[in-house]
Amino acid sequence: MNERPKELKVLFVCLGNICRSPSAEAVLRIRAEQAGVSLFVDSAGTGDWHVGQAPDKRAIAAAATRDIDMRDIRARQVCTEDFSRFTHIFAMDQSNVAALMALRPQGGTTPQLFLDLIADPVICEVPDPYYGGQEGFVHMLDLIEGATQSFLRSLS
Repeated sequence: MNERPKELKVLFVCLGNICRSPSAEAVLRIRAEQAGVSLFVDSAGTGDWHVGQAPDKRAIAAAATRDIDMRDIRARQVCTEDFSRFTHIFAMDQSNVAALMALRPQGGTTPQLFLDLIADPVICEVPDPYYGGQEGFVHMLDLIEGATQSFLRSLS
């Protein structure tokens, strides 16, 4: 008897869930749809400062230039149940990985750095663009797009 493959569920995590992780959620959702790949995608923050808020307007604007609409996403905080609900948990930087590992229950999905998918020895983290200008959001999306393509290729 053939066992049905486990549905892929991807969670992106950053600090506040208003810049990097919702951008990654939106990018993967649209790129997977374009590639005909079925998966569930969500995002969360390790902190609770922005729960219920829309993504940063600069992130929304940067995504819109790539025909990616992320206006409906709302910030939430990561919870222990996420480690059993998601097959993949991608963190945007090492501090997010550390926070997730402290929260991870035994046997839960192990988080990994999202940019590990592109195996670039120079850039291993998606920098937080929150305190910078619009160019930081463009750079963030470039990195997210690259890792997203690598992830989608790994599924085929």
